[in-house]
Amino acid sequence: MLLKSLTVPKVEFEAATGWLLKPEGACKNDICIPVPNAAGETVNVSELATAMNLPLVEEPEAKLWALGPDSIGGKALSSAKAPNFTLPDRYGKTFELSSLLGKKVLIYAWAPY
Repeated sequence: MLLKSLTVPKVEFEAATGWLLKPEGACKNDICIPVPNAAGETVNVSELATAMNLPLVEEPEAKLWALGPDSIGGKALSSAKAPNFTLPDRYGKTFELSSLLGKKVLIYAWAPY
């Protein structure tokens, strides 16, 4: 999100980032992050960036700021839910990921490109 000011209308912030600002905080899908003053009509992007751990950089000569995309801490997935898929196992039998529901699973994927 490119900004000419660090104070923007709430609806503009929500449209550009996908985060909904509610009294309980900033929410996207099943994730909510408590943030101060999330219920107002305007947003202090600098405060939100700090509270939500979003990258914010300034270009002083152009008087512009760029708010980077969310990464939920940068080292974690926003969900541990994998979609179900079906593949042949090494014996040619059909295997469904959902057959392991309730168990811890490590999925390793590799591609030659």
